[in-house]
Amino acid sequence: MLTTKACSRCPSVTSSARPTTAGRIRPVITNNVNGARHRAIQICLAATTVDAPVKTKRAVVVLPGLGNATGDYNDFVQELEERDISATVAEVKRIDWLRNAAGLLDINYWKGTLKPRPTVDWYLDRITAAVEQAKEKSGDAQVCLLAHSAGGWMARVWMLENGVDSIDTIITLGSPLQPPPPGVVDQTRGILTYVAEASPGAFHPEVKYVCLNGKFIEGRALGDGAASLGSRLTGLGYKQVYGSAEVWGDGITPVPIGMLEGATCVELEGVYHSPLGAGEGRPWYGTPEILDQWVNFIKVPAIEEEVIASFEEEFRQCLNAIDAWQAPEEEDDDDNKPVWPTRAVGAFSKPRDVATYNRGRPS
Repeated sequence: MLTTKACSRCPSVTSSARPTTAGRIRPVITNNVNGARHRAIQICLAATTVDAPVKTKRAVVVLPGLGNATGDYNDFVQELEERDISATVAEVKRIDWLRNAAGLLDINYWKGTLKPRPTVDWYLDRITAAVEQAKEKSGDAQVCLLAHSAGGWMARVWMLENGVDSIDTIITLGSPLQPPPPGVVDQTRGILTYVAEASPGAFHPEVKYVCLNGKFIEGRALGDGAASLGSRLTGLGYKQVYGSAEVWGDGITPVPIGMLEGATCVELEGVYHSPLGAGEGRPWYGTPEILDQWVNFIKVPAIEEEVIASFEEEFRQCLNAIDAWQAPEEEDDDDNKPVWPTRAVGAFSKPRDVATYNRGRPS
């Protein structure tokens, strides 16, 4: 069961697309008044008509969670491909995570004020490579990040440093996105606190943020003799990142920690944290029946209605300028040749490739 939360922390939002600026159109010079008007209309249409889109698969980049390797997501990739989605997984080996031990040599590790670099340089480089590979593989200019667990805050660091020209959507899967409360040790030794301060909430307005959180098991206090051993042990883990054991989560990440203000936050009933350990009676975010509950979030964000309206308004203004224009009586010299009103054409500022933003728009 999928529950979309519209709370103060995670209100449901519609992503906004930021169109690029179209180039200025050259003026038409002709001695034929009717021909000039006809050609001007053609230019107006060219400036506002969507080019026929090239068929491309939606590109996604899967970012592995802490301790996971690329191969752990093979079944997930297959499910995505069967849904006509081009999936690329960042290249990570399990042994690569030992690189994080380099942070032990930094005094900030022990002070709890560690920053991402240089500790996770290696992972950020893998994101860059995967994004470029996904774009080349799919033919798409932008990708959706599917960030599992620690891949969620790694992705936020990457977007801060690299910008979001190549990213239109980020979907986190059981990711710890909030720093722990005061008095609780930051398990990332300060990195998560840094990320939350440097890019709070849905930080990039041009990117659609979706936070998926599983409700697999409710934690219990260690001293709760009436609770199962599993609930009490899980509660210990929850307490280390949330400050309280008695909270629902996916077995690793408590639900409240996996939310961002301004994002679309979704709770998935009965969903476990990782592909490792998932199976019969323990589905994870990428299990087919669970994937079907949220796969539509992968669609390209639709262009906003007000952007479409502005297209229509500028087109009307363009046609009005054409109708109001009269050719000069004298056409003997170049200075007096009828010229298409460049001011009206130059006013166009919306892209011709609206299909890039509008692909996947609900009918």
